[in-house]
Amino acid sequence: MKLLYVTDVLAVHGGMERVLVDKANWLSQQEGYQVCVITAHQGDHPLAFPLSPNVKYDDMKARFHRQYRYSGLKRWLYNRKCHSLFRERLREKIKEISPDVIICIRIDYLRDILKVKSSASVVFESHSSRLVCRFDGSGLFRKIRVWFQQQYVRKVQMVVTLTEGDADEWRKLTSRVCVIPNVVRLNESETYCDCQSKSVVFVGRLCRQKDVLSLLQIWAMVNEQHPDWTLHIYGEGELEKDVQEIINKKRNHVYLHKPSSAIWDIYKRYSIFVLTSVFEPFGLVLPEAMSCGLSVVAFDCPYGPADIITDGKDGFLIKGRNNKEFADRICSLIENDQLRVRLGKAGIQSSKRYDQGLIMPQWKKLFEQLTGLNL
Repeated sequence: MKLLYVTDVLAVHGGMERVLVDKANWLSQQEGYQVCVITAHQGDHPLAFPLSPNVKYDDMKARFHRQYRYSGLKRWLYNRKCHSLFRERLREKIKEISPDVIICIRIDYLRDILKVKSSASVVFESHSSRLVCRFDGSGLFRKIRVWFQQQYVRKVQMVVTLTEGDADEWRKLTSRVCVIPNVVRLNESETYCDCQSKSVVFVGRLCRQKDVLSLLQIWAMVNEQHPDWTLHIYGEGELEKDVQEIINKKRNHVYLHKPSSAIWDIYKRYSIFVLTSVFEPFGLVLPEAMSCGLSVVAFDCPYGPADIITDGKDGFLIKGRNNKEFADRICSLIENDQLRVRLGKAGIQSSKRYDQGLIMPQWKKLFEQLTGLNL
C-alpha cells in the first residue's frame, strides 16, 4: 500500500500536526505501508514532530505564506501563482511514487489534488469543521472562499471526520462520509494526578476559538468563593497580550505559562482541567488530561467534547455557554474531593478509546476498502 499525505506545514507544535506524524509513523512501521508526507510551504523550518525514517518527506516550496505581503488583486494573483507551482510539483511527486491513496489534510489543496489526474483514491480529513465560518466570525470573502472549496469534497472517495456532529454536516454534501476519531497520545505511565492540588489547568492556543477570555470571567466567579485555588494557563497566540493584561489587572491567582513539550508532567500537577472553546473539531487535550486522572469541565460546543465526555460520569459538559454554570461545576469539584477522584478515575478508562491500537486499524480497514484489498 502506498499512501501520500498532503498538508500545508509541519512546523507548528499543534494537535493536527502531531496526529498526522503519529499516523504516518504507525502505518509505515506497524503495517509496512510506503508512506510519503508532503508539505506545501514548510521552507527551512524544522519538523515539529519527528517522522520515522521509514516515512518519505518532501516540501513543495510553494511559499503560500508570502501572499500576505500583498493585498487585493496582487495577493490573489500571487496565490494563483503558488497554486499553479504547487500543482506542477505535486504532479511530479504523484508520478514518482504512484500512490494508491492520497489523503488531503487541508481543504485549501483539495482542488489542486483533484486537478492532478491520477488513479489514486482521494480522502479528505476534516480536522476543522464544515461550519467553521459560522463559529469563528469569518468575513464574507472567507465564507465565499470556503464554500467554493467545500464543493470539491463532493468529488473525493471519502470524507473522514473526527466527530459524529461534523459527519452529519458533511453528509449534506456527500454520502461518502465516515467517522474515525483522532489518535491520542495517552498517559502511558502508571502515575496519575492525585486530585489534591488546589489548582486548575487550561492548555491550548490563546485565540478566539478557545475563548480563554470567557475562562477568565469564569475564574473570577470561582476565585470569589475559593481564593486559595489557582488557575494555570499554558498557551500562546494572538490574545496573549490581552490575557496577560487581564491577569495583571485582576490579580485573582491566574498564572500564564508558555506551552511545554512535557505535557504529561504538567497535567499531573493539577486536579481539574477546563476547556472553554467556542467550537472543537475534536479536542485532543480532553482525553490527554483524562488519561492523567484529571476531572474535566468543558462547554458542550460543536462538536468534540460531547463525543469525548459523558456528562456526570467522566467529566462535566456545560450547555448553552453558561459561564455561571461552568463556574458552579468547578466549585462543586473543588468542594468535593471524592467527586474529583471518581470522575478522574472514570476518565482514565474512557480515554483508552483513543489509543493507537484501537484507532489505527480503522484507517487500515478504510484504505483496504478504497483499494479493494479486502475484497
